[in-house]
Amino acid sequence: MTERTFSIIKPDATRRNLTGKVNAVIEDAGLRIVAQRRIQMTDAQAKKFYEVHAERPFYGELVDFMTSAPVVVQVLEGDNAVAKYREVMGATNPAQAADGTIRKLYAESVGENSVHGSDSLENAKLEIAQFFTDADIVG
Repeated sequence: MTERTFSIIKPDATRRNLTGKVNAVIEDAGLRIVAQRRIQMTDAQAKKFYEVHAERPFYGELVDFMTSAPVVVQVLEGDNAVAKYREVMGATNPAQAADGTIRKLYAESVGENSVHGSDSLENAKLEIAQFFTDADIVG
């Protein structure tokens, strides 16, 4: 079933000019990038996006990191896009990520792990809506 999921190429990856390399891994996996925008995430955007973690000790660090450099927000489309992209990203801890995954190839640490991807179809819809309108998405 064709689905859409949300992706962020995080500051550690944009700082190292890895956007094109990350996009190549995404596209090689059979996912299409149907919307993409490079933005400087504001403090308010980062706090809202990660509000699910507001009570966690790493929340402040996460917000600071996500606003420290530009990010690339994306809408990806493909068969079972949510599960497919999670597979392509690899484990949160790059040391445990499978060979060929984005995090194995490019992540620097658990905290600076290069990419975010939605964990469910419901969250994908909510996350996409925070950064894109329907008019932005060219399928």
